[in-house]
Amino acid sequence: MLALASDHGGFALKQAVIEHLKERGIPYKDFGCYDEKSCDYPDVAAPACDAVVRGECDKALLFCGTGVGISIAANKINGIRACVCSDYFSAKFTRAHNDANALCLGGRVVGPGLAVELVDVFLDTPYEGGRHQRRVDKLTALEERERNRTTN
Repeated sequence: MLALASDHGGFALKQAVIEHLKERGIPYKDFGCYDEKSCDYPDVAAPACDAVVRGECDKALLFCGTGVGISIAANKINGIRACVCSDYFSAKFTRAHNDANALCLGGRVVGPGLAVELVDVFLDTPYEGGRHQRRVDKLTALEERERNRTTN
């Protein structure tokens, strides 16, 4: 199960990706927005990413105008490793080396054809682990440091 979310700037691209997911038979939950009325990307990124952190969804596909804003919002949530990608190589290796669990795409940057290619490589590329795991562990340690900083 995938978590999907977009603001108004990413809505149309999200709709194109939804059609592709349906063709591939990949289940998803859409956390909004549901039209092109102006909305704020943190409001839709948070519930989608929370579903990933809770294990209700495997990964998130997030969309805004550039992909940047929604990626910043997503990366504020402990347990999320979000990347904004607009090329095949980055989408592949952010999964293979960084174990990214949220792909962020810009509706004003990436067209529908490229978007579905990026989604496919992101979803189909396994995490390699091995030498990359210590770096992912260090990212998790940074999250823990920040949790401790805010609770002390």
